[in-house]
Amino acid sequence: MNAVVQDTRLPPARVRKVELPYSWIAVIVLLGLWQFACSLFTSSAFLVPAPTAIAADLWHHWRDFLPHIWTTTLEILVGFAGSIALGIPVAIMLTFSRVLDRSLYPLIVGSQVVPKVAIAPVMLAVFGYGMTPKVAIIITIAFFPIVINAVVGLRSAPPQMIHLARSMGASNAQVFWRFRLPQALPSLMAGIKMASVLAVIGAVVAEFVGSDSGLGYLVVSAASDFNVTRQFAAILLLSALGMAFFWVTELAERYLLPWHVSNRRQE
Repeated sequence: MNAVVQDTRLPPARVRKVELPYSWIAVIVLLGLWQFACSLFTSSAFLVPAPTAIAADLWHHWRDFLPHIWTTTLEILVGFAGSIALGIPVAIMLTFSRVLDRSLYPLIVGSQVVPKVAIAPVMLAVFGYGMTPKVAIIITIAFFPIVINAVVGLRSAPPQMIHLARSMGASNAQVFWRFRLPQALPSLMAGIKMASVLAVIGAVVAEFVGSDSGLGYLVVSAASDFNVTRQFAAILLLSALGMAFFWVTELAERYLLPWHVSNRRQE
């Protein structure tokens, strides 16, 4: 009889692919082209400073930037939290009340058509100078994507699932917490990520109109002094601040929704 030979070879090890930092490569290439263009056209330094000049300004005057960074960050945090605290309850009311949906929804959409630069002086006249009008402007800009995406998510629950839950004796609260809200979380987090970026834009708009501190104020004051390098440094810090807020919300999404298809790693 032929002996059965057992194959004891180990399966081939799976080689993990090394992902290149494409984003950093793109940033380095862009900065290199920018620096080369500024060195080639020396007369454009009065209009567009070189990245080395902007980095030198940030390095030598970083203490001057810190109070403005803190002011803008605090405004964004308070306004962003306020937009979430306002947007989610409004979305729930629009979802469960047909009267509120038909009466408030057009007003919410219409409020986004009006330019926020035109509303900012009105906010200052109503609330006065300080943080309150800036937070109000941020909320008016940032809460809209939260409301829209939350309404879409809350309405996306399959009707068969809702009918089955009700037939098994589930209350309205149980249907909301166990079916509608988990179904709406992906859309809600998408709206929150959009709001994190719009909150930075709202803070800049508020500081442009009336402020004595903040990165937006720094851009305006540097423009009045014809300090283009300081302007670009403040703009760079605003961009970094917006990206930081977006990354934080993206990390929160990965923590809250590890099962969602958007968070699965591509093979």
